[in-house]
Order: sequence, then structure tokens, then C-alpha cells
Amino acid sequence: MSPLGRRLARWLPAILIAAGLLFDIGTPPRYTASPFFSAAPLVAAPLYSLRTTAITAVTAVAGELWVVTYHRGATVNETVAEASTVFVVAVLALGINRVVRLSDAQLASVRDVSEAAQRALLPTPPARIGGLAVGARYVAARADARIGGDLYAVQDTPHGVRMIVGDVRGKGLEAVEAAVVVIGAFREAAEQEATLEAVAGRLERALQREGGRREGIDQFEGFTTALLAEVPADERAALRVLNRGHPAPLLIGPDGGLRELTPASHALPLGMSDVAGWPDRADETFFPAGSLLLLFTDGVTEARDRTGEFYDPAARLRGRRFTGPDDLLDALVEDVVRHSGGASADDMALLAVRRPLGA
Repeated sequence: MSPLGRRLARWLPAILIAAGLLFDIGTPPRYTASPFFSAAPLVAAPLYSLRTTAITAVTAVAGELWVVTYHRGATVNETVAEASTVFVVAVLALGINRVVRLSDAQLASVRDVSEAAQRALLPTPPARIGGLAVGARYVAARADARIGGDLYAVQDTPHGVRMIVGDVRGKGLEAVEAAVVVIGAFREAAEQEATLEAVAGRLERALQREGGRREGIDQFEGFTTALLAEVPADERAALRVLNRGHPAPLLIGPDGGLRELTPASHALPLGMSDVAGWPDRADETFFPAGSLLLLFTDGVTEARDRTGEFYDPAARLRGRRFTGPDDLLDALVEDVVRHSGGASADDMALLAVRRPLGA
């Protein structure tokens, strides 16, 4: 709703009462203004506090009584019926206000819990890790849903800076549980395993164990698309990427040049080794100083505009220059929202790292 619409809604109870008075004064006695007076407290109930709703209700009843007094020619039955209607509706409005306030309090509590869970599962990474500038975002498709199955993590390890962006199949609590498993396994494996291939193997086994304790379809079809990346600890300007069925990351140069890091060989998502087996292979590429690496989930590429066209991050970001990870992520989120009209169908997990100039 626009700011003008919100202001108009806030003034609507007073407008209705005033309109009721003017309507009754300007029309013959056989016409009743009770619908105006009845509507005022009902409109106020979801918008205002209990006190303000009560004031509106009393004012509406008083306005109806004044109208009854003004039109002394009205019959006693009509007078009682109209005044009773406004009074009953006013009492109902007070009850509605109480229910709405309790619901708001419960929703606020749920939001606080979900925000705390998100901070625990997806903490905001430090601005610098292992000499790299880092930025991360989690954008929920719904404003009241703060966390889901999309995930990211980045940490400095003896083998270099390692990171993951992933998307767990499904929604709800089970997706969150699987995301917890993936992040926990990644943080442990990233420290201990010498290669990205070994890290992927650890994640695969963790998801297989998770799937074994589930029932129904999730036991057989649970999977996680994931993108693992590593900036080695040595001095080489290298970047290794291992893709398990995930949207390809983008490498954006300081001059606006852009490369989509598509895998040399495609692989199934994590958790699907029972379907097919293959050797994991990380692709290595040059990571120039001043360049930005962008990892994201399919909430970005599946955002559609009103004509049904999907968002293409490579086409939309090519040729643009960014001062750092946060600038890139802010621009991307804003552009996706603009493209989709604010109606994204899926959550977005975003991670960006920048190799500083001179590194």
C-alpha cells in the first residue's frame, strides 16, 4: 500500500463518522446513517490500539444517539433498532481489536524466534576473511518467513578460504534441518579435508545419513544443490569451484567484464549418490585482483517479471562496476525486486567475495 493509502486508511474511521453526521443532516428522516457509524469502529479495530478503538466506538454510538435526537420524528422502534445496531457493532469491534492485537503479538514472537534461528544458522560473516572482502545476504520470498532451506557459509581454513552456497529441496522445518546438517558438515570438513572433492564427499555422506532417518518421499528424494568454492592459501591468484547441480557462479572483473563459471562436467546434487555415482572434480580458474566472485541460489534465476521472463544475472550485471561485495549484493537484490515487482517466488541466499587489489 502506498503512503497516501496508509494515511487515508488511518483517517477512515473519523471520515466515516463525519460522513454519517453530514448524511443524516442532509437527508430526510427516513434515511439512516447507522451504516456509517457501524463501519467506523470496525475499520478502527485492526488499525488502532484498544484505547483508540474504544474512543471511536463511543464516538460512533454518541453520533448515532445525536442523530436520533435530531430526528425526533422517527418511531421508537426505529430509534432503538438503529442505536442497538451501532452499539452491538461497536462491542464486536472491541473484541476484534483484542484478537488482532493478540495475533500481532504472537506473530512478533514467531518473527523474533525465526530471526534468532537465522542468526544462529546463517550468521553474518566478517567483512574480511583470509584477506578477502566478504558480503552475504539472505532474502526471504515472504516478509514473515525469515529462514528456509537456502544456505551459505564461508570460513578461513588451513587450505584457504572455503565457501558454500546451497539450496535444500523442499520447504519448512525439514528443509531447515537439512540446511543445518549441510552447514555443520561443511564447517567441519572444510577444516579437515585437503581438497574440495573430499569436502563434497563428506557432505554427501552427511546427507545420506540424514535421509536414512527420514520417512516417506524425503527419504528417497531429499537432495541439496550446492556450490563449493575455494581461494587457496598460497600466493597464486587461483579459484577452485565444485558444482553439484547448482546455478553457476559469476566472476566480475573490476572493469565490468563478467564470466559465468560453468562446470566442465555436470553432476547431480548432494544426497543423490544412490541414483548415480561419479568422481567429483573441481574446476580451477584465474581470480584476478579486484575481481568479485558472486554465488547465489536459484531464487535469483527463477525470479520472473510480469511477462514470465526469468531474471538473468549474467546479462543484468555485465558491464557494471561495483566497489565491493556489499555494493554488488545491494544492487543485485534491488534489481531482482524491480524485475519481479517484489513478488519473488523463492528465497535467495547470496555470497560475494572480492580479491583486493595488489593481492
